[in-house]
Amino acid sequence: MSDPRTYQTITYELAAPAVARIMLDRPEVANAQDKRLLYELNSAFDVAVADDDVKVIILGANGKHFSSGHDLRDSAAFDEFTPVGPVGGFTKPGDEGMMAREEEIYLGFCNRWRALPKPTIAQVHGKVIAGGLMLVWPCDLVVASDDATFSDPVVAFGVNGVEYFAHAFELGARRAKELLFTGEAMEAEEAKAIGMVNRVVPRERLEAETLALAEKIASRPSMGLKLAKMSVNQSVDAMGFPVALQSAFGLQHVGHAHNQWVHGMPVDPAGAQVIRDDAKAG
Repeated sequence: MSDPRTYQTITYELAAPAVARIMLDRPEVANAQDKRLLYELNSAFDVAVADDDVKVIILGANGKHFSSGHDLRDSAAFDEFTPVGPVGGFTKPGDEGMMAREEEIYLGFCNRWRALPKPTIAQVHGKVIAGGLMLVWPCDLVVASDDATFSDPVVAFGVNGVEYFAHAFELGARRAKELLFTGEAMEAEEAKAIGMVNRVVPRERLEAETLALAEKIASRPSMGLKLAKMSVNQSVDAMGFPVALQSAFGLQHVGHAHNQWVHGMPVDPAGAQVIRDDAKAG
């Protein structure tokens, strides 16, 4: 069964009884995230949450890679979409408008997805770059294929990292700093060893293993699952998670404003070449 809505950038299906599966579906651009993909993904999450027969939600991706991050070529206007959060001012000049836009589709969406009342599982393969982390980290569990890698190289653009700045909580402080300072990718086995990934499986077994885990979780009562998720999330919140994210989001915009003064654009244009050179060097 599919969601009756017509999606352009994702797919939605009931993969098994009580399990919904959403797949990013822009393989031609390595599932780079434009506004349409993010709003459609948010809509699909809402569909799964509203379906009382669904207990678990899987988020995966079609194509070679899970996600190459933000689509910097996205030219869609915000008035093409209906805002989800209590945010306005998308057309305001300067960083006022940019901060509003990023608060809506980046930090706001990620916080919203983390708080969904049903367990979510990220089914991850290939490269997960920068904004790709912002789709993985809000999920409750992560199953990665053995070829998956994770990176956030955007310090090269003169900002602190991606907008949902969960790095220290996901990686630990020193590993987070190394990943950010160097832009180097982390392999799946290391991500599992430090607790960012739950399970690493062969690529050819990724879909089956993720679905089996989802079906096992779905055998539990929905009320128990909801309360367990809320309890763990609230424990992390008590450690300062929401405040840390909001503070880092503010620093992101210090970086954007600085770059606008120095380079005439929100990011350092030399960063793209730095990232390309690192990629060629392996």
